[in-house]
Amino acid sequence: MNKLSQERKAEVLKVLCEGNSIRSTARITNAAINTVVTILKQAGAACLEYQDKCLRNLTTQRIECDEIWSFCYAKEKNLPAEKKGRFGYGDVWTFVALDADSKLVVSWLVGLREPWYAYEFVKDIKERVRSRIQLSTDGHHMYFQAVEDTFGHDIDFAMIIKYYGSTHDESGRYSPPRCTKVKTKWVQGSPDMSKVSTSYVERQNLTMRMNMRRFTRLTNAFSRKLENHMYALALYFMHYNFVKTHKTLATPYPRTPAMVAGISEHIWSFGEIVRLI
Repeated sequence: MNKLSQERKAEVLKVLCEGNSIRSTARITNAAINTVVTILKQAGAACLEYQDKCLRNLTTQRIECDEIWSFCYAKEKNLPAEKKGRFGYGDVWTFVALDADSKLVVSWLVGLREPWYAYEFVKDIKERVRSRIQLSTDGHHMYFQAVEDTFGHDIDFAMIIKYYGSTHDESGRYSPPRCTKVKTKWVQGSPDMSKVSTSYVERQNLTMRMNMRRFTRLTNAFSRKLENHMYALALYFMHYNFVKTHKTLATPYPRTPAMVAGISEHIWSFGEIVRLI
């Protein structure tokens, strides 16, 4: 591990961020599996610390929130009895808050789809923004109390509620149910109802599934440990915010969300991430 050059470490991180598993990354980069895991942990911890300090005092005006499901160790239904009910085993949800204008991921939290985690997530958002925001979420009830307890009346809040049809066709069991209706619901303040949406953050969640092997559905790719799951997320969001240029931000020149948000002046390289370690 100590003999691996900075360039080789950067190559490992790049291959990981392109959606490869630990084992395939080891094969592609000709590195040992334990070395890849060690680099992931070190880079993940460094990215977590850097973004926690950097993503503060943001001028964000519109934020979209959503949750994405995954699991650790085993699926909930397959957990052994001694691990049932223990956080970090079975279902794990990642809460994501995205700036609708800059596409910056402002905050994220790994937890359960429950009120306490929603409160901690919304509280973290509040601590990172400078002024009043418009918040859009899905219709999950856990957000009502979390937003009220955190922001009070100092927020413009609305929900987008989607209705899905039921299907009994076994041939389509791997496909999501068809969305039959979408409604927007005013909750608090004076939100611009024409801009109530979770489309950007949902599209970001799709990118997560494509760019992190452990989020891929219907495969045996998953996180064995919650700690590694969180490190992989921290590295992914560092790449998404600081390294990856977005087509929607390409005018007048290629930019990352961090550049548009004013917290970075250039496109980061993987070498710069390695230097954070």
